[in-house]
Amino acid sequence: MKFLLSLLLVLFVPVANAENVDIGDIEVEYHKMGNGDPIILINGFGNPLDYWPPRLLDELKQNYTVITFDNRGVGNSTAGEKKFTIEQFAEDTNKFLDAINITKVHVLGFSMGGRIAQELALSHPEKIDKLIIYATACSGTRQIPADSQVMEILSDEKTKPTEMKKKLKTALYPRGFDFSTLPKSKEIVSDKTLSLQQKAIANWSGVCNELNNIQKPTLVIVGTKDNLTPPANSLLIAKNIPGAWLIKIEGGMHPVMFQYPEKFTNIILFFLS
Repeated sequence: MKFLLSLLLVLFVPVANAENVDIGDIEVEYHKMGNGDPIILINGFGNPLDYWPPRLLDELKQNYTVITFDNRGVGNSTAGEKKFTIEQFAEDTNKFLDAINITKVHVLGFSMGGRIAQELALSHPEKIDKLIIYATACSGTRQIPADSQVMEILSDEKTKPTEMKKKLKTALYPRGFDFSTLPKSKEIVSDKTLSLQQKAIANWSGVCNELNNIQKPTLVIVGTKDNLTPPANSLLIAKNIPGAWLIKIEGGMHPVMFQYPEKFTNIILFFLS
């Protein structure tokens, strides 16, 4: 009976509880799980804090304190009054780390989060331990563009951002992908936030000419069939960050971490170790 009671208690203890912290003009919601050196996961366009492969989170938390959070205006993080820009998102991340007393951290940035990670690494290098930049570019105005199908979806001004995101979801995953395997988030991202994020990405002048100032161990990951941020963008980043690793996952599209979660997770763990 004692064993059964203990088992039930384990089963009903949440893996990660949501917490909130004020960082000036906004309140940020975040999750923290695991033990060890901290790693912060910065998410992509319109993605809430729980939109990461369960396998990645489960493996990381064995040896690291894993921190996920909602960017400004996403989920239960408030939007504030400041303009949505990649630079502002990086400063939000910096202030968030200060607020939760993290002085040094590994950083994994996906897509828009990869842009934020680059800005953070340049504006606050003292915060960064190791840097992982996944499926992204070093500029919004100068990047190698997405393929024609994706560009058509992105440039359709008549479609609401939430509908556009649904169309993108179909275009960015391989044919026959089982969408039921993706995390089921309860958080809703508004059309306003999506529109502001989209403009922030498109208007970002970028850091392509400053990447050689990043002096941190860096891993750049991309799928060979990424049709939103083609691999040439990742090659440019890796070539310009001294000593950076570049790993291209064969057959991977933009959300390669959900296509090949085991392979993706093993790459991350190997680099961090």
